[in-house]
Amino acid sequence: MFCSPKICAGTIKITKTGELKYMLKKFICCKKGFIGCSDSYKDSKVVIIGAPMDLTVSFRPGARMGPSKIREVSYGLEEFSMYSMDSLNNKSYYDAGDLELPLGNVIESMKTIKEASNCILENGKIPFFIGGEHLISLPVIEAVSQKYKDLVVIHFDAHADLRKDFMGEKYSHATVMRRVAELIGGKNIYQFGIRSSTEDELHYARENTNFYPFSFMGHIKEVFKELKQKPIYVSLDIDVVDPAYAPGTGTPEPGGCTAAEILEVTLLLGDLNIVGMDLVEVSPMFDLSERTSLLAAKVIREMLIRMG
Repeated sequence: MFCSPKICAGTIKITKTGELKYMLKKFICCKKGFIGCSDSYKDSKVVIIGAPMDLTVSFRPGARMGPSKIREVSYGLEEFSMYSMDSLNNKSYYDAGDLELPLGNVIESMKTIKEASNCILENGKIPFFIGGEHLISLPVIEAVSQKYKDLVVIHFDAHADLRKDFMGEKYSHATVMRRVAELIGGKNIYQFGIRSSTEDELHYARENTNFYPFSFMGHIKEVFKELKQKPIYVSLDIDVVDPAYAPGTGTPEPGGCTAAEILEVTLLLGDLNIVGMDLVEVSPMFDLSERTSLLAAKVIREMLIRMG
């Protein structure tokens, strides 16, 4: 495939005034952004932004490499989708590149992610974050919930992520949904695909969240009907998919949904009022076949078609 020289977004820096400042770089072919991305931030409806952080990963680090690899493999996909019978060609979305995060500093990294989220929201656009570990979801959800007071979070994951703390740490990829529950209320969280938790997490989920563990396809349509009028934030941990289809993740958990099922879910999500989304925990170094990154890119493509 040939394309003319273009300007693509590089590293993002956040200014004190809350504006996004882009360091633009020239490339012979626009392969730094997600496939089909617009050159215009101003005219976009959805803004893709990478958060390359894996500071609290407890098993296999490497998710910080997820955003760049997902962008790279996206060029192996068609811009047209046979699932949606639609194309990215007539959608308006912008890939702003990756945030520049302070290595080793969890709190400052989350502050930067929240500030970037606020910038996007203030400009009337929908943030779509690519992780990175799952903790990156917390500052994004915090920003989105300040704009949408009745926000609902739909959480796809193999793990409950509801620990009160993990090894003494309040902020971790294992505690992220507990922090979200404290922020927006557990009954505003819908959890799908969970098949791994502590006993305490299981009790907490059954009492405090809307909990649909293991195979969830039978519940999705009815639940989504109830949520049609709500502002929705979607947080999708790629390990909700069985490692047979998505081995490239930090904490793989056998017994998950198939690649086909998660793609079916994207079509159903498209009927909801999505005001923010993230896709997290792709760790490319554990998947030489790149099928995890390809699946993530395909999920993103389908969501962009429905959202953009």
